[in-house]
Amino acid sequence: MENVRSVRRAVAVEVESPPPGLYAVEEAYRRIVEEVAVYVAERGTLEREKYNELYRRFRELYPWLYSQLIQQAMNQGVEAGRSFLEARRDGRVRKPRPEVRWVSMRFAKDSWSYRKTAASAAPVRLALSLPGGRREVWIKPHRRLWLYWWKALRGEAELASTLMVKRRRGRWYAIFVFDVQPRGEPPAEAVAFDVNENSVAVARVSLLATVDAVARWNRQYINPAVYSIRTDFGRLAKRYEAVRGRKLEELKRRYPYARRDGDGRRQNATDTREFRRFAGRLRERRRKDARAKQVAREVARSPAVIVTEELGKNPQEGMIGLEEKKVERRELRHRIKQIPFKKLVGAVEGKAAERGSVVVYVSPYRNSKVCPIHFAKLEDGGDWHTLRCPHGHDVDRDHAAVLNMLWKTAPAGWMKAV
Repeated sequence: MENVRSVRRAVAVEVESPPPGLYAVEEAYRRIVEEVAVYVAERGTLEREKYNELYRRFRELYPWLYSQLIQQAMNQGVEAGRSFLEARRDGRVRKPRPEVRWVSMRFAKDSWSYRKTAASAAPVRLALSLPGGRREVWIKPHRRLWLYWWKALRGEAELASTLMVKRRRGRWYAIFVFDVQPRGEPPAEAVAFDVNENSVAVARVSLLATVDAVARWNRQYINPAVYSIRTDFGRLAKRYEAVRGRKLEELKRRYPYARRDGDGRRQNATDTREFRRFAGRLRERRRKDARAKQVAREVARSPAVIVTEELGKNPQEGMIGLEEKKVERRELRHRIKQIPFKKLVGAVEGKAAERGSVVVYVSPYRNSKVCPIHFAKLEDGGDWHTLRCPHGHDVDRDHAAVLNMLWKTAPAGWMKAV
């Protein structure tokens, strides 16, 4: 298992009573990152001579800032500039120069440390190199930090030498980075999952029981366990759309004559500061992330071979294009575009890498249109989710999709078993 790559995990812990020096360091750090990012975005690179020149100027401008923080800020500015150039090439941004609104300060191994107490083997106090010397701050450990710290004590993970500190909504957080070694257990299951509007269909097959059942032709062990996990992504998008719509109607009544910009266009109510702050407080993205992580924990709960469909670059547009006759309504198209396909699959990939599982991608061709038992094309049964097999039984299209994905992993063996 020496060739197994480690998985990087970050754990954010809130800082209790942060020292005032953090605000001054954050402002200086942000200015350095923004200046270097603008330079890289304009010239495409940062030469070594220019790097040394900028470093000397920053040292003269901020003599109270530690040299390691200046170097980390400059390196982060180079990364931000390159990311801006890549996004501009792909057409994702139209701004002439990058703007850095907030930063995550990186404290190298010599600019931070932690102290242990007699009753705890995890850090409860951090010492940061701030203006005026080392400053100790208390943190609020939680269960996730205890989990990864215990793995580090057992040798299953390693704490990175760099600590990140950032501020969000008036609160400071210390971010510990762990390199976790995946489990060395062989896969015991084959799991297929398919993402739908309001649920995720899952099918599980025990590999050991299946091999034994094939040898003895005992078919009761071959039947996979098929079930659904409720996510309600579509219902969540519908509810948030209604809430935002009511807020927009209120703003239109309060500001009936919105000012026009320089091009003569009327200002949209969604561009107002009040609406943006209102939408940010809804926490829609956070709830979607939480549900995606919940599905990932369920799908990759044990070492397995995980099978899913190849989504492509834009699965939402592909889903709308393939179902043109059924996605004519604007509300349904909006709900489909709000389903986080990529985020959910990415969460499963991350959890699978941590648990030692393998993710396999198969073609989405006719997964939900073929009977997984007789391999015949399904017919319309009068319901969107229930289709009719020519051999005389009903088939749930979500369950058919995950079963057909399992069959695609090893067609000959599975067909013989069935």
